[in-house]
Amino acid sequence: MFGNDRNQLRQMYKTAWGKFQQQQALSPLEAQIAAVVKEHPEYHHLIGQLEKDYLPESGDSNPFLHMGLHLGLREQISTDRPAGIRQLHQQLVEQTGDAHAAEHRMIDCLAEAMWLSQSQQQPPDEAGYMQCLLKLLK
Repeated sequence: MFGNDRNQLRQMYKTAWGKFQQQQALSPLEAQIAAVVKEHPEYHHLIGQLEKDYLPESGDSNPFLHMGLHLGLREQISTDRPAGIRQLHQQLVEQTGDAHAAEHRMIDCLAEAMWLSQSQQQPPDEAGYMQCLLKLLK
């Protein structure tokens, strides 16, 4: 959405959530962000903490990364890219009974695919990503 500017990205979450809470008009992107934030009440108190570092070595989970993965998955599902992800998601929804729970199962695969892509300085391996997702159906 905003490249590598962490604070600008986090500000977008804060703005969207604030507008949602005040029942103000939201852009389509803000509505998507607000929907994801709403589904994560455990993060509501962190939305305004734009400068906080979330370090894995400290046992911190980054709420903005987590919610960003939800947004990324939803974009993939809506565009069916990689091909077949929409159907796979639907199958996981049927297994779990909940779209949000299905996304939580899928997030680890997306995060791994992104990490591998960055660490190897290669484009994402869609085939490897889909293989990881397909294992969730077993």
